[in-house]
Amino acid sequence: MDRYCVFGNPIAHSKSPEIHTAFAAQTGQELAYERCLAPLDGFVDAVRTFIAQGGKGANVTVPFKLEAVKLAQALTIRARAAGAVNTLVFSDDGIIGDNTDGAGLVADIVNNAGVPITGKRVLLLGAGGAVRGVVLPILEHRPARLVIANRTVAKAEELVEQFAALGGQGVVSACGFDGIEGDYDIIVNGTAASLSAELPPISPSVFAPGALALDMMYGASPTVFLQFAGQHGAQLRDGLGMLVEQAAEAFQLWRGVQPATADVLHHLRSRL
Repeated sequence: MDRYCVFGNPIAHSKSPEIHTAFAAQTGQELAYERCLAPLDGFVDAVRTFIAQGGKGANVTVPFKLEAVKLAQALTIRARAAGAVNTLVFSDDGIIGDNTDGAGLVADIVNNAGVPITGKRVLLLGAGGAVRGVVLPILEHRPARLVIANRTVAKAEELVEQFAALGGQGVVSACGFDGIEGDYDIIVNGTAASLSAELPPISPSVFAPGALALDMMYGASPTVFLQFAGQHGAQLRDGLGMLVEQAAEAFQLWRGVQPATADVLHHLRSRL
């Protein structure tokens, strides 16, 4: 039976085995998917051991997504753009690194929430790895504008410079939280503020009528950001859909089959 796993440290909390086991049952694929706790200083050795034992592919989570870039012998365009790898494909040609996070976010917005990105005004809050991974997939849907707002403006400006050459010329711009102007159709919180139950310092005026507010974090109850957005009329989504959709993208890469996500997402939601 083909083996897959997710590498991380810590890893016991990961929902990936549950998600991929459900995808396999749904699509009739014979595979085993497990959690792999890699030592903080032993990620590369852990991956090579897994390959030697017959592993076919792996997901990568915190804190190894940057190390996975160096380990990969080839990177997809979106992995190169993200500067991080969350999916490894072990092939005859070696280790291929990909990043499915941005595709997962876009699929959740467009397919699950039913909100098109094309022609819309999009605001990304934060400029760290989580945001970096979603810029290119959003740009591929041709938004009217994409603004990256961050506490440290220079970090956001670095992203703008990088992505201007990848279809963002004249579309993507940067500012500080206090420099956000106008309102937006889609607002994505990619900061770590929700981990400490804090709110990014944004004005309620950023939410256009009927706007979609999405927080990359998820939990049993809405984050502080989503509560704030809801008070100002936004429709709300947390990061659980993104998690399931990025997994579906990885599953398709490994198995050549696109799983349906709705039932899996519903099941996970019921167990939060």
